[in-house]
Amino acid sequence: MEDIRRVAGAFYEHLPEKDKNLFRNIFKDMDKNRDGQISQREYVKYLKKKKATGFTHQSIFSALDKDDNGSLDFEEAIVLFYIMESGRALLCKSCNTFLTDVYFSCSQCFTSNDSTVSTYEICCDCFGGKKFTHHGDAIFCDNYTLLSRSRSLALAAPAEKRRSVLGTIDMIVGVASIAGNLGCIIM
Repeated sequence: MEDIRRVAGAFYEHLPEKDKNLFRNIFKDMDKNRDGQISQREYVKYLKKKKATGFTHQSIFSALDKDDNGSLDFEEAIVLFYIMESGRALLCKSCNTFLTDVYFSCSQCFTSNDSTVSTYEICCDCFGGKKFTHHGDAIFCDNYTLLSRSRSLALAAPAEKRRSVLGTIDMIVGVASIAGNLGCIIM
């Protein structure tokens, strides 16, 4: 989780001032009792109101609460905003904990052209301990390997297809990019 905190802090520092103000205003909107902290109740209520119920899981709140005091200060909330905007809020499909570090994905599910097939991510403990149930021929890759292989495959594609594949990757990165598009998930 510390890596995500560092990334979120660096992300926030590079935001234009108007976007930093937007984050401060969202924090104030979440902090209903104006005590400078977001309680778990305020957190869940706000996210449900914004129809972002995927973020209300207890393991996400617990991971965000760095000092384990039962609430989020602004610095901890920056991590939430980053996770929401980047799409980084993944839960292990086996034990249902927030994936804060390296995790494994089923490569067949990840690359499926079938939009009804969901990706299947699991934590290192569940993968290493074989504590999951998935299709029998599943091939798992860690998230870094999957990203690296995806780029390598795109670059190895014939020129006419490479442009399309790289364009898709660029579109995905563009969606995850915050600059100029803040608030689409949070607001």
